[in-house]
Amino acid sequence: MPSVERATRQGWLVWTIAVAIYVAAVFHRTSLGVAGLQAGERFGVGPAALGVFTVLQVGVYALMQIPTGVLVDRFGPRRVLTVAALLMGAGQLLFAVADSYALALVARAVLGSGDAMTWVSLLRLIAGHFPGRQYSVVVSFSGALGAAGNLVSTVPLTLALDNVGWTWTFLAVGLVTAAYSVLAMSKLRDHPAGQEVRAADPVAPRQVLRRVAESWRVPGTRLGFWVHFSTMFGPAVLGLLWGFPYLVEAQGMDPHAASALLGLLVLGGVVGSPVVGALIGRRPEHRMPIVVGYLVSALVVWTVLLSWPGGHVPTPLVAVGLFVLSFGGPASAVAFALARDYNPLRVVGTATGVVNVGGFTATTISALSVGVLLELTRSLGPTTSFRIALIAVVAVLVVGTWRTAVWWRRARGVVFAAEARGEEVPVQLRHRRWDEDLALAA
Repeated sequence: MPSVERATRQGWLVWTIAVAIYVAAVFHRTSLGVAGLQAGERFGVGPAALGVFTVLQVGVYALMQIPTGVLVDRFGPRRVLTVAALLMGAGQLLFAVADSYALALVARAVLGSGDAMTWVSLLRLIAGHFPGRQYSVVVSFSGALGAAGNLVSTVPLTLALDNVGWTWTFLAVGLVTAAYSVLAMSKLRDHPAGQEVRAADPVAPRQVLRRVAESWRVPGTRLGFWVHFSTMFGPAVLGLLWGFPYLVEAQGMDPHAASALLGLLVLGGVVGSPVVGALIGRRPEHRMPIVVGYLVSALVVWTVLLSWPGGHVPTPLVAVGLFVLSFGGPASAVAFALARDYNPLRVVGTATGVVNVGGFTATTISALSVGVLLELTRSLGPTTSFRIALIAVVAVLVVGTWRTAVWWRRARGVVFAAEARGEEVPVQLRHRRWDEDLALAA
């Protein structure tokens, strides 16, 4: 893709329109975070069936990542984002009028398909309209704004559901999102005006699979996958579905106070994303220490929340815990930098899609596991039931941390081996005691 020397007014307009679609996607994705209890009553389902909503939506998102990259390469981000807005609007409209569990599942699947197309398309537009030196900053700022979509899905959505009801709330947001596709189609541009870009050739399915396999063999890609797996899912599971029921049912909080407290899951993204993006752009050697620091902090938070005597954790301590967990989003940005640095240019897009699957796979596994455990232990009371069910989140976190440690060491070995051969490496690493013989092993 040809690079631009500076961002133009048109480039900023394109970014503004595209990032608005991404913000809407995050809003729709996290809307069940505060509407989950009403959804259970509306469709007459228990915790396990309620968890399927999130599992289905996030599962569709994960499965769509690599195909979305191919669609963006083939048809351009403008068309893909237009379709994304239409699908999200249609999914939310269907969810508004659904009167059965089966129809509601279809609605969330449609919504998940549209959501899956937004982030990759936004990244491609940023790459096309902004110079390389601004790329990391604009991407990080986009992620921070995306967190605003999560914020709108807490207190404002709770108030709307209480005042105008389920149907009118979701009809309104669905119509606005679908109508926005007209603006996307008319104003978005895949490339700056006057720039000639050769049309992409169709990619055969076998070639896509070959690229996926090639990128997966790279230790940096594996490391990125497990970093995203470990850091992104914790706040996602709480924000997408189980945080609100946990605060209301297990901690006995007022619904409005609970939705306000869930806003802390957004704060870390808003504050941390630009800071982390700027830091890892200037000092890439700090990427993994940031990840390790977050993973250790997350393990401490979950240990405190789930082992507190009596189960009812003081609200200030819950608030601190949610704020710490919210930095999982900014930390997960390290995964995309790893995919970019350790893969050849021809497969960077595919590697990015592979890495992005990691966090949503972890979210799917943990969200479903929590729902099943809640169903099995509901007779024990909500406080005890949630303490047991949320152990599933800790288990996924432990597995992800273990695999991250394994592939961090192997990726370091690749870097040291490349240095020994006199090759240029993306990050200058200092040898540690535990790095002995890594270069020979690589």
